[in-house]
Amino acid sequence: MTLFERADFDAFVTGLAGVTLVDQWESRVAKVGDKVFAVLNDDGAKIAFKVSEESFEILTALDGVGQAPYFAKRKWVAVAPVAPLSDDELRHYLRRSYDLIAAGLTKKLRTELGIPV
Repeated sequence: MTLFERADFDAFVTGLAGVTLVDQWESRVAKVGDKVFAVLNDDGAKIAFKVSEESFEILTALDGVGQAPYFAKRKWVAVAPVAPLSDDELRHYLRRSYDLIAAGLTKKLRTELGIPV
């Protein structure tokens, strides 16, 4: 199982409350409340997600991790399969990205999506 494969990516992110998946930007895009929190390139070459400022500094110092194009100024990273991160670590960061994005949703919407307020 690897999150760089579409089926595994889909299975993990859809396990989170209120998540929808769409195909856009030649990628599989995971959204919560219509806000993007993770992107898997169609070729499985990269997963992009939002991180905290501290995590951004730490992760972008690793081989195989860089600023995500078009999202970088908002503290997004793009992780390649060669990056020294385990699937458990990737799951942690994807879950954290989901939490960061979901926290910006209204309380009403979070309640409607089944996300604890």
